[in-house]
Amino acid sequence: MKTISVSAHFDGKHILLDEPLNLEPNAKLIVTVLPQKDTEREAWNTLAVMGLVEAYDPEEEEYPLDCIKIFNLDYE
Repeated sequence: MKTISVSAHFDGKHILLDEPLNLEPNAKLIVTVLPQKDTEREAWNTLAVMGLVEAYDPEEEEYPLDCIKIFNLDYE
């Protein structure tokens, strides 16, 4: 069987797969415990995305490169 990732959760007693999966007996598994949702970080990410949406209007015209007065020679 090829390596795959499957979501799962812990019900307090057992680790339960979130979707059906046919495993052979003695199949080798790796279990990774993920941190709980960081709601504060998610709130900051949402705020950042909203700021970008407000900053750039889809109808705004693109500025041509010849509008740049001083080029950053270190930028690749």
